[in-house]
Amino acid sequence: MLQHTTVIITGAGSGIGRHLTIQAAADGAHVIATDVNEAGLAETRQLTQGSITTALLDVSDAAAIQAFASQTIPRLADTRLILINNAGVALGSGPFSETSLDDFEWLLAINLWGVIRMTKAFLPHMIAQNAGHIVNLSSVFGLAGVMHQSAYCTAKFGVRGFSDALRMELLDTPIGVTCVHPGGIKTNIALNARIGTSGFVSRAMHRQGAASFEKAARTTPQEAARQIWAGVRQNKARVLIGNDARQIEWLTRFLPTHYVRLMRRQIEKTFGTTAARPDTRRQ
Repeated sequence: MLQHTTVIITGAGSGIGRHLTIQAAADGAHVIATDVNEAGLAETRQLTQGSITTALLDVSDAAAIQAFASQTIPRLADTRLILINNAGVALGSGPFSETSLDDFEWLLAINLWGVIRMTKAFLPHMIAQNAGHIVNLSSVFGLAGVMHQSAYCTAKFGVRGFSDALRMELLDTPIGVTCVHPGGIKTNIALNARIGTSGFVSRAMHRQGAASFEKAARTTPQEAARQIWAGVRQNKARVLIGNDARQIEWLTRFLPTHYVRLMRRQIEKTFGTTAARPDTRRQ
């Protein structure tokens, strides 16, 4: 399926991105795996027996994306291009009132602007070739707004809206657009989350949150990657990964406003009422 295809994957140094890379390479694609983490990229390359091309790339850096595209596009020749905007980060900052705008902008620069800028850089090549596919990683937090995740939800809802608008514009072309909404995936995104600069989230709270995420995450990155590639093959507009993603999609579809209260009660049940009422931490 992927022979005579070039696949560009961001965030390929770990997690879902790594397994998207491994599976694409095994299926005969020429994979260009990118990440800001040089050691992670090297490990991904080793796991593919060196059959991929790797490139250091910070998707929050607009100039770096342009330079990468300028170097890469002339080498694509007549191959079909699949662009997978997978790179993403998490932020532990507490409620929006406690989230600094610097932290908010840092996350948006990677999780939303990285998707937009990479697409802007490579879409002209797809249009010229009259072929290609764009895969954007959103989240279940792009289906439901969740307390204490204002920056992450803003980015992932943005990815969803951007993907829908792009798909509408490209309906009359052979270029596909797939938006992916993973639920809990067993990756290190929660463990590696940046602790917000406001000081609301302590290191102990961060460790507890990462442990809770690890316990709740049910889907392996290998399985997530498999489902994403299946969605690309079927040209699906949306890919929901995990029962939790399907449950949240159902909840928000049938209770588009009331889900907020239901989900808040579940969060309070799981993490305690202080997770919902941050002022109780103050004396």
